[in-house]
Amino acid sequence: MISIFIVCLLVKFLPNIFDAAVGNVVALGPAAVNLRTSANYTILAKAGVTTKAPSVITGSIAVSPISSLSLVGFSLALASNGESATSSQVSGEVFAASYAAPTPATLTVAVGDMGTAFTDANGRPSPNFTNFDTGVLGNVTLVPGLYKWTTAVTIGGTVTISGASTDTWIFQVAGTLSVLAGQKVVLSGGALASNIVWVVTGAVSAAAGSQIAGVILGQTSITLLTGATANGRLLAQTNVALQQAIVN
Repeated sequence: MISIFIVCLLVKFLPNIFDAAVGNVVALGPAAVNLRTSANYTILAKAGVTTKAPSVITGSIAVSPISSLSLVGFSLALASNGESATSSQVSGEVFAASYAAPTPATLTVAVGDMGTAFTDANGRPSPNFTNFDTGVLGNVTLVPGLYKWTTAVTIGGTVTISGASTDTWIFQVAGTLSVLAGQKVVLSGGALASNIVWVVTGAVSAAAGSQIAGVILGQTSITLLTGATANGRLLAQTNVALQQAIVN
């Protein structure tokens, strides 16, 4: 009877355990969300990206189906082939739907992949945790799993995402996601930002001096205020606004 009880607990709270043949490594958490080609961008937005310099972005950024006019504050320098641009605030390339072929078609696919990823992550059933801490998170540790909130989520203290480099997390947020000033989401135990997905129906905001980690799939806007840091990707179905922010 005790053995059956333990098995039932494992089925309920760790429904997706993957056993890798090499090294017998076990990964905990839900199946990973496939970003497909949207993973080629640190920031991808449909309605524009604005910055108040100096922001620091590691990787490439893109807007589609809107034109490069929606890339505000970057002081863009168009490449000789017209397919991309550069900015002193971006370590990679900058792309827009108004640039030369094949960029528009490539971005159309990426935006479609972003939408597919949002639908996938937001539709995952049978959460391990529902309305954890009533959506007010502070000084807590989040283990691998699928989390669902039917309300807004506010990070008002240090949130530690703890697990191995093979573990995964999906955070479904039906309302807004807000990280208060100076508060942080930190990683522990080898957890990777690439294995963490925040799928947020409402607006996402990170206040001054705050820090968030993971892939943000936002159905609306994503805003990082002065000194805020995002360790991951910002994939927005509307706009992304940066104010002297850092996106790695």
